[in-house]
Amino acid sequence: MNTGRPNQPTVRLKKPGFASSTKGGVRWWPLLLIVSVVLGYTVFTWAVRDIQRQDKLIHSAVAGVVGLILSIVWCLLLSRLKWQFRLSSILLLVLSLTALWSSLKFRSFSGDMIPQFDWKWNVAMERVNPPKATNNVNEIGDSNNIVIYDFTQFLGPDRDVIIEGVILARDWTFEPPQQIWRRSVGGGWAGFATSGSVAVTIEQDGENEVVSCYRLLSGNPVWRHSYSARFDSGIGGIGPRTVPTIVENRVYALGATGVLTCLDLANGRSIWSKNILTINNASLPDWGVAGSPLVVGSKVIVSVGGSNGNSLVAYDAENGDKIWGGGDDRASFSAPILANLAGTDQVLIFNKPGVSSHAVADGMVLWKYPWGTGNPHVAVPKIVSSDTVFLSSGYGVGSELLKIEVSTDGNLAAERVWKSLRMKAKFCNVARVGDFIYGMDDGIMACLDLEDGSRRWKEGRYGHGQLLVVGDLMLITTEKGDVVLFEPNPDEPKELARFTAFNHKLWNPPALAGQLLLVRTDREAACYLLPVVDPDKVEESVDQRAAN
Repeated sequence: MNTGRPNQPTVRLKKPGFASSTKGGVRWWPLLLIVSVVLGYTVFTWAVRDIQRQDKLIHSAVAGVVGLILSIVWCLLLSRLKWQFRLSSILLLVLSLTALWSSLKFRSFSGDMIPQFDWKWNVAMERVNPPKATNNVNEIGDSNNIVIYDFTQFLGPDRDVIIEGVILARDWTFEPPQQIWRRSVGGGWAGFATSGSVAVTIEQDGENEVVSCYRLLSGNPVWRHSYSARFDSGIGGIGPRTVPTIVENRVYALGATGVLTCLDLANGRSIWSKNILTINNASLPDWGVAGSPLVVGSKVIVSVGGSNGNSLVAYDAENGDKIWGGGDDRASFSAPILANLAGTDQVLIFNKPGVSSHAVADGMVLWKYPWGTGNPHVAVPKIVSSDTVFLSSGYGVGSELLKIEVSTDGNLAAERVWKSLRMKAKFCNVARVGDFIYGMDDGIMACLDLEDGSRRWKEGRYGHGQLLVVGDLMLITTEKGDVVLFEPNPDEPKELARFTAFNHKLWNPPALAGQLLLVRTDREAACYLLPVVDPDKVEESVDQRAAN
């Protein structure tokens, strides 16, 4: 019926930009399915799968990338969103990722294979031309009252992470550690060795490796010895990986490309030098030479990994002449240690296929024990008793206790006592305290019973850091840069105190020269004065408790 009214125009509401371009509406269910599958797989990986943390992170990252790619496919082909919104969303994502990527520079991986980046505008920390060290030595009073002992080689005076002669205070609340000095250093994962008033390390300076000597109490340079050598690995990073060894007035330093150098401790003058890989026809390990040199008497013993009897090689400490070579196994990333097992002095070395024992006199292989699955071996063997030795590796391998005995043919042989997956020491060297082993099980502090390899506890993620045993306490350096005071207790973990030394990755082994803790990364080095207890007061306290 005609009402006489003019026709009213039809009003259509404008749909939002993300609305469907078809009458069927936005198709959300494929995106929800993608998200659900990625989340479900990630939860399953972390809660159910019995694999190492590194593999869990890698699998989760791959799942995330696959999920992102499938989400982009959904947006473009299946979502039914308006094409303007689809294309603008993908363009925005591409521009954002491009801007982020162009602003970042890959630095290295964490111990769990997480990539780490720096902003490109940050100054590179690879050079060894730093400003004068910032130091507080004048603020700590009379330096003559500081307890100082020598820390002459990797893992301490006896290469066993055990430090004697100093008693650390258990409470840092009222007397916290004091920073003595801090300075920039060159790249690398090397540590310090100390003797008297100086500390020596090895760093990367552009295309050169540099053996550097600093004043222990100020961080100021004493001398530098530089030579052409550079190791650069996308996974492992730049620079040397060892700790120099100091014996009397000599420094023995081994670089990441195999340059072994003997220097005068007083002035850094070169006494002799050679590339142990080149002269022994050995290949460069994937992550560089990492075995700190061991000095036994007049011999400098190094892990070379050459064939034809040149796996482990000894050089004359005085002139660098070759004394002996033994074994044919390729090198891994562990350092040689001196041991006496089954009444025989020997040198143990963790090679790529397993652990080998060599006679100190002539390098002859005394016994071998196959180990692992070909993954890197880093932690040194731990001597437990006069005839037992503990082995541990990361990458899901675990630990074993071996018994070394004289077999019926008169030769030494290794037999398994027990095997455990409860301690997987990837980077960190373990410590034996009493009847227990303490160390990082895939980055988490754990305690094993030496009787049967059973786990007493596992708690506290410190990452792939390092540790030293100081009396009845322990110092732990975490991968994130903290220093932790810890009490090794088989009943429960006891963290007593901590402070932050660095805000970036700390893989380098620490050195404790009395109450002076030297720590460094691939960017900085610092020295801290730790509070200690007067031994006389400790004895008085013990006597009083006994009397009561």
